[in-house]
Amino acid sequence: MPGVLEQLGRIWTILPDARLVGGAVRDLLRGQAVADIDLACAEAPDAVMAKLKAAGMKVVPTGLAHGTVTAVIDRRPFEITTLRRDEETDGRHATVAWTQDWREDAARRDFTINAMSCDSAGVVHDYFGGQADLAAGRVRFVGDARLRITEDALRILRFFRFQARYGSGRPDPQAIDAITALAALIDRLSVERIWSELRRILTGPEVTRTLWQMHDCGVLAHVLPEGSSIPRLERLLACGAPDAPVLRLAALVAGDERAVARRLKLSRAEGGALARTRGEPVPCPGLDGPDILRLLADHDPRDLIWRAWLRQADALGRPDAGWEGLRDQLVRTPPPVFPLNGGDVMNAGCPPGAMVGQVLGQVRQWWLEKGCAPDHAACITRLRAVLAEGVARAT
Repeated sequence: MPGVLEQLGRIWTILPDARLVGGAVRDLLRGQAVADIDLACAEAPDAVMAKLKAAGMKVVPTGLAHGTVTAVIDRRPFEITTLRRDEETDGRHATVAWTQDWREDAARRDFTINAMSCDSAGVVHDYFGGQADLAAGRVRFVGDARLRITEDALRILRFFRFQARYGSGRPDPQAIDAITALAALIDRLSVERIWSELRRILTGPEVTRTLWQMHDCGVLAHVLPEGSSIPRLERLLACGAPDAPVLRLAALVAGDERAVARRLKLSRAEGGALARTRGEPVPCPGLDGPDILRLLADHDPRDLIWRAWLRQADALGRPDAGWEGLRDQLVRTPPPVFPLNGGDVMNAGCPPGAMVGQVLGQVRQWWLEKGCAPDHAACITRLRAVLAEGVARAT
């Protein structure tokens, strides 16, 4: 990251005591690419902004209430947060005060592997054994697990997400005991935060093992009170299905998917995709070319493909060449487009009004029955015949 290091160097020139914090330190220690680079410093937000602006740097006050400003260098954002301590928490929000104590700031973080900081000299400051936990594959809360959870119940779901990605072996017993005792606190969270974490769990590593752990702790029942079926999701994954979160949610949900979409406040696109994925018709191996065309004329290819994944999970629960061939055919076949529109119907002599749609529907049904093969000229011929039949019935 030569460009990033140069940009960090500019920040450290202005704020020499600032440190990298959180996931950036964790991922650097693991030799992984760093997505977001966050820093912390002991100076108050106003002082930080003043120093950065005096050095000619663009600064955005992105979260002053929580001590965060964003320095923008060559369009790359760097969040810089003043060291904090929690004055008051209610399980969702915290009232914070500034501090100059790095350990005090680290103590308010969720897990030991996220509580480390790294200064400009490359020295890692680790107050709670995060490096050892990272090396051993342990995900532990900083200090008292129950206290960390009561400060922010979202940490329950974050624990499982981090355990799947960084943990190995059995989860930390103290964490599991605390989560089991406090699982009902999830009900106090906003559903947007719940879905944000769940979708990451669904697309992360060790998906079903993580969900079973959540189930055993009583957590999954609060996340999906409508009901869930981990075995069905296991069968879907065994088939080799892609890691699309809505597809995996469609397999996991055992209750009314529309109720799930409403409660979790899924986006319109996600909620619609969830409902359609669990809808009809479902393509199955053995369909011929005209059958495929008829399906594609009325349904989005992705919806059909995802329905096929779910049906394969229910029918087989393993890879199969026939199902794979079906999905390949759905991908490769261009969706047919009905050649006529309302203007064609009126040009053929049909007066404007409801009859235009009725006639167009009759011709389209004939076109579907013919395997979507008739071209524009053939459909015009059929249109004239339909109109003539209508005139004959009317007289």
